[in-house]
Amino acid sequence: MTWNVRIGINPIGWMNDDLPSLGGDTPLDTALAEGRAIGYAGFELGNKFPSDPAELKERLGRFGLACVSGWYSGFLAEALDAPDGDAAVEREVQRCVAHMRKLRHNGCEVVVYGECAGTVQGRMDTPVSRRPQLRGEPAWREYARRLDAFGQHLLQAYGLRLAYHHHMGACVESPQDVDRLMELTDPGKVFLLFDTGHAYFGGAARPEELLRRHVHRVAHVHCKDVRPQVVAKARNESWSFLRGVLAGTFTVPGDGAIDFAAVLRTLSGAGYTGWLVVEAEQDPAVAPSEPYARKGFETLRALVDELGAGA
Repeated sequence: MTWNVRIGINPIGWMNDDLPSLGGDTPLDTALAEGRAIGYAGFELGNKFPSDPAELKERLGRFGLACVSGWYSGFLAEALDAPDGDAAVEREVQRCVAHMRKLRHNGCEVVVYGECAGTVQGRMDTPVSRRPQLRGEPAWREYARRLDAFGQHLLQAYGLRLAYHHHMGACVESPQDVDRLMELTDPGKVFLLFDTGHAYFGGAARPEELLRRHVHRVAHVHCKDVRPQVVAKARNESWSFLRGVLAGTFTVPGDGAIDFAAVLRTLSGAGYTGWLVVEAEQDPAVAPSEPYARKGFETLRALVDELGAGA
């Protein structure tokens, strides 16, 4: 038997959205050609991809690649004490149209939802420890209500599942945050994007343990490895997220400390059939794009094949 998952990649190892100077001169077609030659089945979107849905489909089609998904910056956590929370949802409903139409046109099944209200993830001089936090039960419940409403809209209007990306520097970062979000949101409307690297950096020393608690909510997976000594230094010295990226907090599967065999066993055992996406923010001048992308693919491919053979 085979395990029915596809292995994709985010272009962030070639060109970085948060730090455009990293890989800024690398043409998009270089990433697409190298990724396809390695064996990747698809790419997540980045800042150099065409915004027009048909043009995007044609561009990826030249290389025989699928569109995996794309990040959407949401702001549903703004003003959680406002008297009319439905207005915040309606703003997202109106603002998201072009992005969701692009994903639907390109055959995507999930959208990567990143909460950006107050986030410090893109601020070079702001420590991760100064991230926004949801304080108090009313704020958590109102945030969950808004996510449920937006998730339901995405399903009904576009056939897309909202895959919530827990992220360093944002209001849902720690394992406890993820637990609370999953507890309060509707499992049929809000799904989880499980990110191994952010789970570790956020406090899950064994990411597979956090995954096991919520594996049946997982709609999308980002596979990034970590360099524990750099993560520890980033925590101890209160670095910003981007400073950590430049110092090498993250790397590709097989180059760090995360037990991807345990992570993938958990996913396989729960019947997960979505994408496994290699995503590792690194400076390509320090960690050359193609060799690292190849290492990430070969690590995951070997584990997927092993799990499929043992099914």
